[in-house]
Order: sequence, then structure tokens, then C-alpha cells
Amino acid sequence: MSFEELLDQAGGLGRFQIFQLVLFCITNILTYPHIVLENFTAATPDHRCWVQILDNDTVSGNVTRTLSQDALLRISIPLDSNLKPEKCRRFILPQWQLLHLNETVTNTAEPDTEPCVDGWVYDRSYFPSTIITEWDLVCESQSLKSVVQTLFMTGSLLGSLIYSPLSDRFGRKVVYQWCLLQLGIVDTAAAFAPTFLIYCILRFWAGLNIMTITINSFSLMSEWTISKRKSVGVVLMMSSYSIGQMFLGGLAFAIRNWHTLHLAVSVPLFVLLFPSRKLVESFRWLIVRNQLEKGVKELRRVAHINGKKNAEETLTIEYVKSTIQNVLDAVHTKPSIFQLFHAPKALNVIRCLFSFHFRFSSAVSFYGLVLNLQHLGSNIFMFQVLFGAITLTARFVSLWTLNYMGLRTNQILFSFLAGVSILVNTFLPQGERDQSLGKERLRSENIYTDLYKIFFVLLLSS
Repeated sequence: MSFEELLDQAGGLGRFQIFQLVLFCITNILTYPHIVLENFTAATPDHRCWVQILDNDTVSGNVTRTLSQDALLRISIPLDSNLKPEKCRRFILPQWQLLHLNETVTNTAEPDTEPCVDGWVYDRSYFPSTIITEWDLVCESQSLKSVVQTLFMTGSLLGSLIYSPLSDRFGRKVVYQWCLLQLGIVDTAAAFAPTFLIYCILRFWAGLNIMTITINSFSLMSEWTISKRKSVGVVLMMSSYSIGQMFLGGLAFAIRNWHTLHLAVSVPLFVLLFPSRKLVESFRWLIVRNQLEKGVKELRRVAHINGKKNAEETLTIEYVKSTIQNVLDAVHTKPSIFQLFHAPKALNVIRCLFSFHFRFSSAVSFYGLVLNLQHLGSNIFMFQVLFGAITLTARFVSLWTLNYMGLRTNQILFSFLAGVSILVNTFLPQGERDQSLGKERLRSENIYTDLYKIFFVLLLSS
């Protein structure tokens, strides 16, 4: 409790902590959209093969002039199993006999088709430009969209492993600012990427920084806040992620071009660098790193910001040193990693493994859904806002249930409900249905499926 006593004297939740919390919440609102940005910048519009008689304006002829676009499409593009135009194949030659559907066709052989060797035509009414249309990431190349998201998540994993030791060595504030600067630079540059390979490299680089910004902001917040106020800070910072989701949904609805959207979420990060200079390095980290005088100086600085008078007289080096003498003694002790496996510390390792299992399972399920909003088959702008609102509600629901049920019961209950929801999800209607079911029935099935998945997100967020 030695650090708690010092924080209480410097102001456990004063003007400085409020400024810090507001800055971190604003930063989270602007950085979280970078995680789910591919929901909009990599949205896949409706598309079909480029066909000369349909899409070449220089082609002229009496026949093609008299035929409608639907008729030309019918003789140029085959139909799929759902009686919709194929997205990845076209007829080698126009099939004029398909114009006479009521007449008996003597030749029942399947017409020859070929891939889209001349490119694709995209429906740009919903998304004028995405990375899908920029680099033709459809058909045989459609898996490359998942490659971008995989590289980003891989970067966030490696970034945590790389920058966490660097934060312990050079400080939370310095690494936080460095990663914020990098994220702004690389995602701004991604808007001007000339090739898909460079875009992937830049998104991987962005992933290296995103988790470090999150981790270090939580570290600074918790290390400058007294224990009884930390829960408020955690809930508010977690809620800012949900607000960031809703912010992205509205911003993407207003900005449909992927270049402009990238810039809209990246350029403001440079502005945040100026108020981040007012942050104060963690005095706990400074003391643990044997920088007692600097730690006391930063503690006095925070006390002065919080309006604590006579901080220099009360928070002296001798007083601080006597208060945290046990911490100073522990600094000189060099622990070994093998001590973790000695009883009773081995029990903590087992607990960490169980916690890792829970977090891994929920994260895979949650991001597997949130990163693929287009698979819901509905308005992705609306779902992005709804998911943000649902997760915002879940933050406060989990805080309420924690107070009444405790951590263990809360974890078991929501993990069990989430697991049941995943199993139920396998029996829900998926994909397109045969037209004989009727459009109204299909629409109602999709509504029930979408509502269920929203409830599923609520469980995972809790």
C-alpha cells in the first residue's frame, strides 16, 4: 500500500488523472477504428466479368443497340445456382439462343465459359472505391482480403512482444508516443500505397503499434490512479473502444472512398501528439528503475497539477524512500523465471493459462464476427454502430454483474453462454436460400440471424 499512500497525497483522482483519462479515451476512439477498418476499406461490392458487347463503348451494331442491358447480360454471363449472374465466369461467345426462353432449344449442351480474363465490372453505387476494386481482390484473389487482416493481427501480436520489454526499459510514455507517431505515419502512407504488397506491409506495421498504444495507456492510467478509482478508469477506457466502433460506422457512411477514409482516421493522430507531451511518466516505473529523484519530481509535478499545496515539503525524497523501502529492497533482488514454477507461485501460472484460454476463445469468436460484418448480409454501417452500442452496454453490464456475482462466477457464466451461442449459431440459416422459399421468409430468417448475432456479441463483450 506504499504507492497508494503516495498517490493519495498527490491526488488519486485529480485534474491530472482526469486530463490523462480524457486524452486516452479520445486516443482510443481514434485508434480502435484502425483495427476494424477493413470492414469498409476492403468491402467487396457486387461484380461480374467485363464483357465487350456490354462494357466497351466503342462497340456498335444494330443488334446490340436494340437489346437492353439485361438481355446483353443474359447472353454474356452464365447464371449461378441461385439464378444470379456469375461473378467469376463469362461465356466465351454470346449465347443468342438464351434470348428465346420460350422456344424449344435443341442443343442442350452447356455453353463454354472462361474466367474473367479482361477484368471485372463493379457496382460502385454503394462503395465507389475499396482496396478490392483497386487491386481486383475477387474470385481467385478473394482470399487476399483475409491476408490483410491476418497480417494486421500478426503485427499486433508481435508488437506486444517487442514493445512491452521496451516499455519496461525506456518508459511507458516514450514508447506510447513513438507508437502513436508510427501509427499515424504508416496508415496515412497506406492511403497512397501504389501496390497491394506495400499496402499489406504498411498494415502489418500499423498492427505492430496498435496494441502497444492500448497497453501503455492502460498502464499509465492504472499507475497514476488509486485502486478504488481504477475500475472507473478501466470502464471508461473500455467504453471508448465501443464509441470508436460507432464513430467509424458513421464516418464510413459519410466517406465511401477508401483513400479518404484512411486519411480521416489517421491524420488526427498527429494532432494527439501535442497533448500527449503533457503526460507524466509513471513514477512507479521510475522508482523501480532506480530513478528515485526523478520519480519524486514527477510525483510533485502531479501533486502541483492537482492543486496539492506544500507538495515539495511533504513529498521529500527521504519521506518517499522510507515509505517504499520494501519496494526499493525488491529492486535489488534479481528474480528468476523458474521461481514461477515453485509452489505456491505455480498456481498463478495455472491461473494465467486458464485466463489465456478464456481470452483466446472469446477473442477469436468476437473478432471473427466483428471483422467480417459484410458476411451478415445487411447494412454494415448500421451493424458497425449497433455492435459499438452493444459492446458499450456490455461494459457496464459486466461491471454490474461483477459486483454481484464475483469474477469467477461471472467468467464461467458468460463463457458458458457464449459457448452455447456458438453451437446454436451452426443451426441458424446461412447464405442464400432457394427462391421457392419466398423473399419474405428469407428476409425474416436474416433478421432473426442478425438479432442473434448481436446478442452473441453482447455475451462475448461481457
